[in-house]
Amino acid sequence: MYSFEPNEEQQMLIDAVARYAKGDLRPAGREAEESQSLPKKLVNKGWELGVLQASVPEAYGGFGERSAVTGVLAAEEMAWGDLAGTLAVMTPGLFAMPILLAGSEEQKQEWIPPVIEGDWPKFTGALIEPSFDFDPNELKTTATLERDDFVLNGVKTMVPFAAGAEALVVYANLEGATKGFIVPGASDGVSVSEPEKFMSLNALPLYRVTLENVKIPKSHILEGDFAPVLAAMRVANASIAVGVANAAFEYARDYARERQAFGVKIAQKQAIAFMLAEMATEIEAIRLLNWEAAWMLDAGKDEAFTQAYLAATGAADMVMMVTDRAVQILGGHGYIREYPVEMWMRNGRGFATFTGLAIV
Repeated sequence: MYSFEPNEEQQMLIDAVARYAKGDLRPAGREAEESQSLPKKLVNKGWELGVLQASVPEAYGGFGERSAVTGVLAAEEMAWGDLAGTLAVMTPGLFAMPILLAGSEEQKQEWIPPVIEGDWPKFTGALIEPSFDFDPNELKTTATLERDDFVLNGVKTMVPFAAGAEALVVYANLEGATKGFIVPGASDGVSVSEPEKFMSLNALPLYRVTLENVKIPKSHILEGDFAPVLAAMRVANASIAVGVANAAFEYARDYARERQAFGVKIAQKQAIAFMLAEMATEIEAIRLLNWEAAWMLDAGKDEAFTQAYLAATGAADMVMMVTDRAVQILGGHGYIREYPVEMWMRNGRGFATFTGLAIV
């Protein structure tokens, strides 16, 4: 048997993240969405909590050991505050964590400390491609070996903070297998678009990155297996979905307890009560499924990869259902920008495509 009771260090981190989510992210989320910009101080404060640093060994500049369970617990709490802010705080992990999981000892020593030490850095990762049949295990971006260099060609989308990034991990198809490659942001052949526009995440700068005959040294390939990296992305995505769904559920529940119609609180109406009960049930089911997947990753179990996939796909359906019903429960108020549930519903719609925007 195993337990998901946080240890003392985990609980301290979770409590700190929860205070940040409630006191900083939630109050700033709507204004950031409307202004299409996240305050730098807001992101730096989240970075200073040390969520990523706590998952990196001291040998590489961190102060802990990698734990997927700790990562999903923290991501879930932070996402309750605001999705865009959470993804911004976690963006440097898209560069550091794949190197920790799949890189060589030399790569870890060279590339991880500059990410971990100091203020929030502009390092990122590029997995998602602008294709309706996008599959992280069958990428259209290619890598070919030419003498002592790899040559990358392809297009990536939804790359956070790509403009001006110091370096990014780009994923490409190498002889039928997905591999990560460390690409300096100023490399010849790397071009970054204007910020992309989406239904949600307007506060998070997302870019399309085009790679045209980008040459990088052979030493920049991440030789390790891609499967643990992808699984870590999937449990991160699922945990963030749980956080967003929980925010929408709690808001709708509290609204229903206060809103009166025909002389009674609408929470007493059977149709509303059933919706709230189903929302709570689905959130808890995916939360436990995802915690188990994260525990399996930490324990090195082979089933972890399947479990992570189930958690991510289940979370994408769950968060859409929960956020949509939150809008329904608020009625006409759910459709106007004065209330946050419409933003959460727009955020919820995207989780089917968000794998690759966070990692734990």
